[in-house]
Amino acid sequence: MKTRVKICCIQSIEEARLAVRYGASAIGLVSAMPSGPGPISEDLIAAIAPSVPPGVSTFLLTSSQEADTIIAQQRSARVNTLQLVDAVSVKTYKILRQVLPGVAIVQVIHVRGEESIDEARSVAPYVNAILLDSGNPTLPVRELGGTGRTHDWTISRKIRDEVPVPLFLAGGLTAGNVAEAIHRVRPYAVDVCSGVRTGMRLDEGKLSLFFQTVESTAN
Repeated sequence: MKTRVKICCIQSIEEARLAVRYGASAIGLVSAMPSGPGPISEDLIAAIAPSVPPGVSTFLLTSSQEADTIIAQQRSARVNTLQLVDAVSVKTYKILRQVLPGVAIVQVIHVRGEESIDEARSVAPYVNAILLDSGNPTLPVRELGGTGRTHDWTISRKIRDEVPVPLFLAGGLTAGNVAEAIHRVRPYAVDVCSGVRTGMRLDEGKLSLFFQTVESTAN
C-alpha cells in the first residue's frame, strides 16, 4: 500500500502549491501554539486553505481544547480536517461531530511511553484518524508538536496494531529515516515539517528527496 505524505507547517500559498506538486495528500496549517515552529495567522490560514485543490486534505492544527473555539477556527479557515494537538473531552468530540459533520477529526497522541497505547485506544472511537507525534503536554510550556524528535517506534507500531482508524506518523522524520519508519510502523501516512525545511522555508531539494524515498518504500 502506498504511504501517503502530509507536509506540515505550510507558510504560504506558494509552499502549499509546491507540496501538492510533489504529491502531498495533505497539508498542515498551524494556528497559535504554546511552543514550536510553524504557526501562522488565522487570516493567512484562511487564504491558503481555499487554494488547495480538491482531493488534498487541509489540516488545521489547533491547540484549543474548547469546542466553541475550534468550531470558530474551522469556520474561519474552511479546512476539511481538524488536527487536535492536545487532549480534549469526549463531550468536545461529540459537539464537533454534531456541528461540523463533514469535517474530519484527527487526534494527536504524543508518544512518551506504553500509556500512549491506552490513550490511543480510548480516543479511536471518536476520531477519523490518529497522529503520533513526539511532544510533551506535561511540561510547563507544553510541547504539542514540531519538536524535530523521533519517539519509540515500537510503541507506535503497537498503537497501529491496536486502533481501527488510519495512523499518521510524525516526529523527526527526514529522507534519512522515513524508510525505516515506514517499515517498522506501517503507517497510513507520514507527516513531516522540519525534515523538509531549511531555515523554516520549504526546501525543494529536501522535499523531492523525501517523496522519492517514500515512493520507493513499500508499506
